[in-house]
Amino acid sequence: MDKRIVLLGPPGAGKGTLARRLAEEMSVPHVATGDMLRAEVAEGTELGRRAKQIMDSGELVPHEIVVEMAIERLGRADAATGWILDGFPRDVEQAVDFERRFDSAVPDVCLYMKVDTGEIIRRITGRRVCPRGHVYHVESNPPRKEGICDEDGLALTQRDDDTEHVVAKRLEVYQEEIGPLVDHYDELGVLRRLDASGDTESVQTRALGIVSQ
Repeated sequence: MDKRIVLLGPPGAGKGTLARRLAEEMSVPHVATGDMLRAEVAEGTELGRRAKQIMDSGELVPHEIVVEMAIERLGRADAATGWILDGFPRDVEQAVDFERRFDSAVPDVCLYMKVDTGEIIRRITGRRVCPRGHVYHVESNPPRKEGICDEDGLALTQRDDDTEHVVAKRLEVYQEEIGPLVDHYDELGVLRRLDASGDTESVQTRALGIVSQ
């Protein structure tokens, strides 16, 4: 089965959930950009210190540092038989630099997760979180008591960027930015489109069917 996989998809498509499930099923690491950055900062590595200085100034970490972190992470023993990349590469420039500097950078499959805009807006605007990070959805995963976290009894809130107006804008920006990257993986012959609508189990089943072909 193919084991080097890049996941692409808009906010709310379920990339993180699918990546974790595929990683467990295929016994390979799930490498998410945010987790990778936080780990480097927490460990106090040279890359982590450089990234922290930039993030503390309110700037985005430049793609050169992110690429270096990805190369270091995928060079570890647990990634020798494969990996699932979630949130990386984020654009063609990053992908090309990654491929130039890392021999195994081209994935076996790039899964492009497709979900209707209306469904994405429903998923994100219905999300509620507690201060300690537990996540619910008002329709598909509601708490036992409305507005209260099951785990710690704290009040649930909606994130500022989970409102319909902000989500619609994020999706608009995403579509403008993702097109060239989708074309890049299509030209490499590894792009596969995945219907990411429906429940998590159905999406995972469809994904496994694609990557095992």
